[in-house]
Amino acid sequence: MDKSDCCYQAYLAILKEELVPAMGCTEPICLAYAAAKAREILGSMPKRVEIKASGNIIKNVKSVIVPNTKGMKGLKASVAAGIVAGNPDKALEVIAEVTPEQKQQIVKFLDDTLMTIVPLNVIAQLDVTVTLYDGNQSASVRIAGHHTNIVKMEKNEEVLFDTGYEADANAKLTDRKCLCMKKIYDFANTVDIEELKPIICPQMECNKAIAMEGLKNNWGANVGSTILRVGNDIRQKAKAWAAAGSDARMSGCEMPVIINSGSGNQGMTVSLPVLAFAEEFHIDEDRTIRAVALSNLVAIHQKTGIGRLSAYCGAVSAGCASGCGIAYLLGHSFEIIEHTLENALGMAAGIVCDGAKPSCAGKIALAVEAGLLGFEMSKHGDNLLGGDGIIGKDVEETIDHIGCLGRYGMKETDVEILKIMVE
Repeated sequence: MDKSDCCYQAYLAILKEELVPAMGCTEPICLAYAAAKAREILGSMPKRVEIKASGNIIKNVKSVIVPNTKGMKGLKASVAAGIVAGNPDKALEVIAEVTPEQKQQIVKFLDDTLMTIVPLNVIAQLDVTVTLYDGNQSASVRIAGHHTNIVKMEKNEEVLFDTGYEADANAKLTDRKCLCMKKIYDFANTVDIEELKPIICPQMECNKAIAMEGLKNNWGANVGSTILRVGNDIRQKAKAWAAAGSDARMSGCEMPVIINSGSGNQGMTVSLPVLAFAEEFHIDEDRTIRAVALSNLVAIHQKTGIGRLSAYCGAVSAGCASGCGIAYLLGHSFEIIEHTLENALGMAAGIVCDGAKPSCAGKIALAVEAGLLGFEMSKHGDNLLGGDGIIGKDVEETIDHIGCLGRYGMKETDVEILKIMVE
């Protein structure tokens, strides 16, 4: 792919947009970011707070620990952290620099402040509005579509900013219509490695660091460590690294990760299995960077149709993509890579998302296993066939089917999951 090709520049732009640092699960951080921005607009500490949130936000915030809050969970803790200690200029690292004194102040704010939660019945999967009140003063910030996409701001009911947002989950993002597996493969082969390094290397470094922390210490359900107790071959290591990163992150670890498709778990899952294989087989850095870039883009391609949040577990997209990244890393053809994805999706597409929590690490391990098994099948020509379940006539049609399944087919599943969780 030539640099003058519009897809070349679009793919670089997409990677730059998606591979950004975040500390903590991105849904609580989204709330904290909205709250910090509203606090900045208000100009004083609020006496009352109203939180409006879509079902998928509620689902993903309910059970995950918010970093720098002394182990607290939930929407109120997320918003309180943003109000008391958030720096809106830091976006998804909005509560990365909380002091010990501010941690105490967050607890006191929660004790002293009336906070109400209003579930939203909206089309958008990701939609939050945080409104702060101090006497006759008020400030409101709405984020929708993706985690830092501020679409409306008000002060004292006067509109300061309004994009007229409706429900386009990819608003303000580079057009994803150019994504396809063959072009992703061509891009990975031909992209100037010096243009990739500043995008991909931070993901490799940050995500490996939190994975090692997850293996070293006691985090969550210790899924990563459990996998290595079962066995320590490269397949187990690839699953364990990705799971261990999630073990730490879902349980409040304050180390940053580089995300994919708005998710730290997905950012770790697309990168860490590829890094484990690169270390095992002594693959050079340039080849590894290209493989991680391909894995990222394959995951983004799948998630474009599904949307940021749904009842379809995002770890599946990422784990299946990691199988493609490993196939590329080890020098296999495009045909092997595309069948790897089809095989993996045909086996693992039924995993549901029931919110962010320690069990995400187990789902990541299952998804990576699907990617690895899909790759092994593809190497030997043992592929699932078009018309088998959700498998299409080719890889692009299969990806389209997955998008329809996640975005439309699982809407009622999402409703039932949320009912179970809140009851």
